[in-house]
Amino acid sequence: MANASSFLSLDFLPPVWRRRVILALQLSGGAVLLAVIALIVAVYVTAAQLPSFDQLKSSPNGQMIRVHAADGTVIVALGPSYGEWLPIDRVPKVMQDAMVSVEDRRFHSHWGVDWYGVGRGLLSSMGGHGRVRAVSTITQQLARNVFLTTNRSFTRKFREAILAMALEHKFSKDQILELYLNKVYFGGGAYGIDAASRRFFGHGADTLSIPESAVIAGLVKAPSHYSPTADAEAAIGRAGVVIKLMQDSGAITAEQAASANPAGLKLAPEPKQNSVRYFTDWALPQLEVLIDEPSRPLEVWTTLDLGMQRAADAAIRANAPNGAQGALVSIDRDGAVRAMVGGTDYVSSIYNRATQAVRQPGSSFKLFVYLAALEAGHRPEDVLVDEPVTIDGWSPRNDSRHNSGPVSLRTAFAYSLNTIAAKLGEEVHFATVADMARRFGITTPISTYPSMVLGTSDVRLIDMTRAFASVGNKGVAVTPYGITKVTANGETIYSHEVDRSHVLVAPFVAAEMTDLLQTAVNTGTGRAAQIGRPVAGKTGTTTSNKDGWFLGFSSGLTTGVWMGRDDAKTIPGLHGGTAPARAFAQFMTVAVAKRPVEQFDTQVTLPQELPNLDDESYFNSPDNTIYFDPNGAPVQQGPQGQQGGLPDPNEGGDQAPADPQAQPPSEKLDQAWMDKVLNRNGQPVPRDGRPAPRSAEQRPQDSRPNQ
Repeated sequence: MANASSFLSLDFLPPVWRRRVILALQLSGGAVLLAVIALIVAVYVTAAQLPSFDQLKSSPNGQMIRVHAADGTVIVALGPSYGEWLPIDRVPKVMQDAMVSVEDRRFHSHWGVDWYGVGRGLLSSMGGHGRVRAVSTITQQLARNVFLTTNRSFTRKFREAILAMALEHKFSKDQILELYLNKVYFGGGAYGIDAASRRFFGHGADTLSIPESAVIAGLVKAPSHYSPTADAEAAIGRAGVVIKLMQDSGAITAEQAASANPAGLKLAPEPKQNSVRYFTDWALPQLEVLIDEPSRPLEVWTTLDLGMQRAADAAIRANAPNGAQGALVSIDRDGAVRAMVGGTDYVSSIYNRATQAVRQPGSSFKLFVYLAALEAGHRPEDVLVDEPVTIDGWSPRNDSRHNSGPVSLRTAFAYSLNTIAAKLGEEVHFATVADMARRFGITTPISTYPSMVLGTSDVRLIDMTRAFASVGNKGVAVTPYGITKVTANGETIYSHEVDRSHVLVAPFVAAEMTDLLQTAVNTGTGRAAQIGRPVAGKTGTTTSNKDGWFLGFSSGLTTGVWMGRDDAKTIPGLHGGTAPARAFAQFMTVAVAKRPVEQFDTQVTLPQELPNLDDESYFNSPDNTIYFDPNGAPVQQGPQGQQGGLPDPNEGGDQAPADPQAQPPSEKLDQAWMDKVLNRNGQPVPRDGRPAPRSAEQRPQDSRPNQ
């Protein structure tokens, strides 16, 4: 004991050295004391400058949006995302224990920095392991994630330690753990355990099981490496390590650890990223108008029918000509958009030709010409003379190059006679036709030059489809919509309501227009669109075969198809009555397969036979347009290549395709053929163009529009 006392008193040293050692100890002790004081001051000053707990909760918070198809399937999840903020008392205990076990076992005992862990890390590095091992506590990680960068400099580590101790001074352990669990990055664009749980398991974090908690806790070390969607096997292996650590720390029993089976977890399926994105890119921007919810995670429920979407995608891919693009929109009678394809491949082109592109509609625009004429008092059986006509220097010609004399409107529409359309436009006034188009939802500028009756104004496919849907809805406006409801944390914050009060034309006008549209499909330009049940529709082909259209409806579903090139170059063989009509038929055969067959108010009546018409005339040529100079004067055109290189508007068009296999089979177009196509079983067909009396089974149960 005496020797020990002598050693501590430094008596064994010469007096000079003893004084020097004592001075050095005093100086070092003073320095340590000053350092401790400085550290304490730094921690207190930093703590005073920290934001409040509520401020840290609210910034910066993004928003997780999951989009569902009509059947509830998640079709896209947008990120980076933050889930619902979960207070610590709503976080499952197993999730808290999993995170503490794997990231910071002494979390509840240290003051922000685990000095024991720091010492162990230093010893490990001196033992030949290279750089210092990571020993950051949960509090240090929170400080780094919220306030600092991820660089490895000594200055950053020192600031991190100060901030960690300041956080421990200002907030409780529960508050620190709550902030950490709700802000840390877990990979896959998910910040916070709720976003991670929704991203990987399809439900909120307040119901996490032991294996699910283990998977999520294991992600923090290396989110990209252990992500279940990137490497499920690595994620499962890492979860097994977490479960073992939870058992070692006493968080779970050996029995619980043995029963936890990460390999048996069912992961949320990866959202599809191809053609459905055309739909979501159109629908989701509408949220800014529909709701005001900037922070809570959103579940967006849409009208998209995945079966119809797959059929639409297949129909466009199968029928679009080589080098051409295609688009399709299908709208239910209440306006619900059931399918939308904006191009042949979303990955290569996100441009949505169904909603963004503006192209000339060709003869499909005659819908508005005949609607205006019917509203003005004309009837399908009214007779006009098909003869040469000139209006303000414009002389449209029929595609057959012949005139047929007196014809009914039904016949003129079936064979798409341009002279009759021009006469009707002049009679009702071209401005009236433009007003009718705007009434039915055309949002693009519409020319009132005489040639407008043949579809020379640019339109959007979704607008044209909407117009045809409104005719099929007995003249009641149909407004396309894609979002049915939006929920936030289980609360419905938006629900779509269908407006069925806006009547565009009288029901009898819509019925007579449907009469004409049926004729176009069953005996005219749209024969390729037949699907074995009543269909009403119209083709359109523009000059030099640049655009092909088919729009029609059946069994409450209206579908519009467009095909063409983005650079508006000619596509040999493209006609509205061929590829677009075939795509329509392929899609609609699938789309309405489970719907009951619906007869229209007016059954099909055959048009009169016209002389000088061969089988090609059933398909029509491109619409006979005249180009106007900047001053509005018509430009007379000669052979192709003359007059500024403008093509001859009378060449090519909706005639039968060059490939004879693509033509409909040659049959006699009589009433027996019509009955067979519509499966009428020999029922008599009225020929006066008026709605036919229907049996009790066919009569509607009430007088409301189709819904």
